[in-house]
Amino acid sequence: MAAEKTFVVYVALAANLGIAVAKFIAAGLTGSAAMLSEGVHSLVDSVNEVLLLYGLRRSRKPPDRHHPLGYGRELYFWSFIVALLVLALGAGFSLYEGVNHIIAPDPLRDPTANYIVLAIAAVFEGSSWYLSLKSVQRRKGRMGYFEAFRGSKDPTTFTVLFEDSAALLGLAIAGLGVYLSHALHEPRLDGWASIGIAVVLALASALLARESKALLIGEAATPHLLEKVCAITSKVQGVRRVNGMLTLQLGPDQVLVAVSTEFEDNLTTGAIEDCVRRMEAATRDAKLPIVALFVKPQTPEQWKARVARQDHPLEDPNNDWNTL
Repeated sequence: MAAEKTFVVYVALAANLGIAVAKFIAAGLTGSAAMLSEGVHSLVDSVNEVLLLYGLRRSRKPPDRHHPLGYGRELYFWSFIVALLVLALGAGFSLYEGVNHIIAPDPLRDPTANYIVLAIAAVFEGSSWYLSLKSVQRRKGRMGYFEAFRGSKDPTTFTVLFEDSAALLGLAIAGLGVYLSHALHEPRLDGWASIGIAVVLALASALLARESKALLIGEAATPHLLEKVCAITSKVQGVRRVNGMLTLQLGPDQVLVAVSTEFEDNLTTGAIEDCVRRMEAATRDAKLPIVALFVKPQTPEQWKARVARQDHPLEDPNNDWNTL
């Protein structure tokens, strides 16, 4: 799975680097503001892929004395930086170039180079987009795409898919702007196309930033994982019931779990410690993405009082695996 994520990002990086060079050449030959904006767009996407690769590598570092729970959130940090770059550099430059071209229009020269580059770019961007889409389809299961995007704890593939989708839409806008500007002899339309690209990038940036921020602040693990942990730990000998749990997503495959547990009344302190070790071993054997499991002995009454103190419980209080 990790190799697949890295491969998707490398493909997107190679495509964007080649396309960026071609777009800048075409913009220089024809004087198209939309094509220049697209060149900057591809260059920003290339930088973004480099940052995602760096974030992936850093997030896989093992825990150490200064970071005992690992470096998983580094990926969320760099994903947030990627969203800011799309807005500040990609959308910002496209907006500036579009407004400048509307105020001081410069007639397009022969647009043939633009059409050739746009067609080549569409092939490369489309190939990268297809690989990203297939990767997302394998991960999302029966969920819809937007639901899977909102619930995903791994921003890598979805970031690449969003960037490629924005790139394809930007290519269409740039192509339409170049055609109308040349056909109608109205160079300002090329500037409006550049502004349209800025709007697309701003929307993509806002969605990516929203999800990256939520993960960076700290989100709970998926309900599916909560159910698994509850089912596994409640079957351990000595556990009377699992009252609830608190989870924190530390990285795409790194979760911290705190479990409220009621043990059998006749257990001694040593027996409870053995029971906790068996709970930890059971979750490890199930190969769950848990980096730390904390167990809190607690009666159901204490648990219910804890849930009642929450102004907005995260889950249905009737669920046995509810949050602490």
